Amino acid sequence: QVQLVQSGGGLVQAGGSLRVSCVASGRPFSTYAMGWVRQAPGEEREYVGVISSGGSTYYRDSVKGRFTISRINAKVSLQMNSLKPEDTAVYYCAASTFVSTDSRDFDYWGQGTQVTVSS
Repeated sequence: QVQLVQSGGGLVQAGGSLRVSCVASGRPFSTYAMGWVRQAPGEEREYVGVISSGGSTYYRDSVKGRFTISRINAKVSLQMNSLKPEDTAVYYCAASTFVSTDSRDFDYWGQGTQVTVSS
């Protein structure tokens, strides 16, 4: 059974930093692209960023220069710096067999982690 288990997140003031991580199990994810998707209350899910199996990273414009995705073996992390209140959302890690910036292309999903940024 495929599982993506998340940890981290929490509450931070604007300008602060948080890290969310995701560990994959159940199949070798080394060939999968791993991404992060977020969903704010009342909003659609939106792509945050993705890292390819080879380590190339892609980000939505609003988080470029502030967020960094990294991966080591079956663990992928999202380091979030200079956080803004508009970054408040539930963050999901997800896996896909190819690199995509469309959240609908991800096949496997973590349970979600709340990130709240206060002003």
